[in-house]
Amino acid sequence: MAYEPAVPTIIRPPERIAAETWLIHQVQEALGAPLRVYLNSMVIRGAEPVIVDTGTVANRAQWLDDVFGLVDPADVRYVFISHDDVDHTGNLAQVMEHCPNATLLASWALVERFSNAFEFPLQRCRWVDDGSHLDLDDRRLRFVRPPLWDSPTTRGVFDTSTEAYWAVDAFATPCSPAVEATVDELDPEAWRGGMAMFAHHALSPWLAMVDNGRYRHHVEQVRALGATTIASAHSPLITGASVDPAFDLLVDLPNVEVPQAPDQTVHDAIVSQLPAA
Repeated sequence: MAYEPAVPTIIRPPERIAAETWLIHQVQEALGAPLRVYLNSMVIRGAEPVIVDTGTVANRAQWLDDVFGLVDPADVRYVFISHDDVDHTGNLAQVMEHCPNATLLASWALVERFSNAFEFPLQRCRWVDDGSHLDLDDRRLRFVRPPLWDSPTTRGVFDTSTEAYWAVDAFATPCSPAVEATVDELDPEAWRGGMAMFAHHALSPWLAMVDNGRYRHHVEQVRALGATTIASAHSPLITGASVDPAFDLLVDLPNVEVPQAPDQTVHDAIVSQLPAA
């Protein structure tokens, strides 16, 4: 039986966000609200092309077309997996098969946790940790844990040549049905509320228990990278004058009023509208 995704996905073409750097987009409708959610990954082409995360199973054919429309599989030198969630590892086996010259970049923790689901080619792996870096022919990639995460394996990546930061799941926020391209297009209160909802319900519920000073120190360390473009897996693009306000929203997250998550009544309403089996 062919795989049918439970939630429809919406096609949006790859978007150039910096020199030799593209976001690979997937958008899906949120369950329980008239909202849409990005599921992004990234390609850094350059002298030694890098694929950053590998999309979802539900969007496999489109994702592979989008990525390999930008870079020849034989030219890919690295595949970076930020963490072990299914929306970041959905096409990992296919990518490693299509890209015979690629080294897989991941943390030891990711390999250890995910080895029951994927047969890691250890001879093609390089373990990267928070604070490490990789020098390519035309750029340095720094591996920096984002301000927020939902898996201990998470590592972000900062490209020093473009000042673009892959923030993984941090800064996540839903969009309206219009699917805003940048956070500048979001209503400010919707942006604040959306980040709070994602952070507390879907990403980092430990926020309510953190020491505010220590948490803020970590956020400020990431801010100090000097990113001018922030690409998140689940947010419209953050650039220019919106970068500092985005970090300010993160700093405030432990103290914001958290919107209620969809409950069983919402589930029942969704099920009641499904076609009969």
